[in-house]
Amino acid sequence: MGKQEFKNFVAKKPELADYVHTKEMTWQEFYELYDLYGEDESVWNKYQKKEVRKVSDFMQNLDTDSLQKHIESAQKALNFISELSTKGAEEVSNVVKPAVERPIKKFFGD
Repeated sequence: MGKQEFKNFVAKKPELADYVHTKEMTWQEFYELYDLYGEDESVWNKYQKKEVRKVSDFMQNLDTDSLQKHIESAQKALNFISELSTKGAEEVSNVVKPAVERPIKKFFGD
């Protein structure tokens, strides 16, 4: 594997530069990995973007039963609020209107 192929590979994986800037790896170490394994994804997966790794770690540690309970609680709360708002709307529509409506321009003492 040549230097130009490595440069092209690094151009496709700009997240590698983050590891060099934070001094977790050096370009020499990356080049040696590239020289040994080439573009084999299993080697380079651990050097993918840190945000992507954080999300994948979160998804692996996610307790689906707990998440389901929280979703059900939220649904119950939304249903309760919906019921309250429809009852309030029914009460407003049941308000008795006066038999004679006042003209718009008529004020208190007029």
